[in-house]
Amino acid sequence: MLGSSRSPLIYVVHLSVILLVALWTLPTAGLLISSLRDKDQLAVSGWWTALATSGQNLVFRAPAPEEQVERDGKFVLSGNILDGGSGQVTAFGFSSREPTAFEPGQTAELNDGERLTVQADGSFEIESDVKMEGGRGQRIFVTAGVPPRFTLDNYREVLNAEGIGSSFINSLTVAIPSTIIPILVAAFCAYALAWMPFPGRAVLIAVVVGLLVVPLQMSLIPLLKLYNGVGAFFGVPAKTYVGIWIAHMGFGLPLAIYLLRNYMAGLPREIMESARVDGASDFDIFVKIILPLSFPALASFAIFQFLWTWNDLLVAMVFLGTGNDELVLTGRLVNLLGSRGGNWEILTASAFITIIVPLIVFFSLQRYLVRGLLAGSVKGG
Repeated sequence: MLGSSRSPLIYVVHLSVILLVALWTLPTAGLLISSLRDKDQLAVSGWWTALATSGQNLVFRAPAPEEQVERDGKFVLSGNILDGGSGQVTAFGFSSREPTAFEPGQTAELNDGERLTVQADGSFEIESDVKMEGGRGQRIFVTAGVPPRFTLDNYREVLNAEGIGSSFINSLTVAIPSTIIPILVAAFCAYALAWMPFPGRAVLIAVVVGLLVVPLQMSLIPLLKLYNGVGAFFGVPAKTYVGIWIAHMGFGLPLAIYLLRNYMAGLPREIMESARVDGASDFDIFVKIILPLSFPALASFAIFQFLWTWNDLLVAMVFLGTGNDELVLTGRLVNLLGSRGGNWEILTASAFITIIVPLIVFFSLQRYLVRGLLAGSVKGG
């Protein structure tokens, strides 16, 4: 019995899959780790160094002279630069020109005769022979090695921001109907294009394929003008959830019809013929046979449509508005960042909050994704 040898193509496929999984997983893992890190550490080092001690340059202002105490004939201000946390001071200074001039335990002579001592654990003392005067405390520059710190404060800041809860509900209100409505409409259209012969069917299929390449930005303004015109004629408010549902349905229908039609066309003809012999109508065949068998294609399109509508900002701003009551989650997080775009802790926590729901949807339906995408590519003899 001859042993079968594997084709080199199999190893190429396996390596490609591993590479794609790594390219998708590593950024997500980095985003999660960054969102849990202390904001000071996040600002100076990458997520891959999250478990290593990081060197940080800290600027600390000592208490004001009003808080000094008299001890053994000396006037003393004391405290801890590291706020009692873990870490180790490696150098300190009292001038921005020489922030690492002294080692821990040394005493620095300040300009007004005061003496500054900083220990390795972050504790410090400012000592003076006479009572200290002045309005503000002395600045102390410290270089310290700080161990990894993880916190949920970044998520608390984002989740406690005003309007986050209502924007989350708004996003669900937009995304769920905008996913279900196109599926219902496209399923009927796909069945008609796949199994109901009528004049011009081939032309309609070609039109659907052509609409797949129409950019959203090209059709956005004409669709908005048409919607506003129809709304003004019937006295319907311009910016409502109905409007954005219709917009998302229009943008999502070409892909939905194309995907479902390919899948339905690949179903065995004998099933439909047997049902017709038994007296079933097209509606009965569609509801009782086609829809249950087409669930993989329906689920694969639902993943794409939900991801798009959940992460959408442009269509939501145009058809729903940017007021506090209408703002979706993506728009609220953009406003939360505002001029604080450099605050990485807010950015990472916000990004991970937005992808939690899409991740749940994707992992719930992903087993149907490949089956749905391969719909119609192979037909049985």
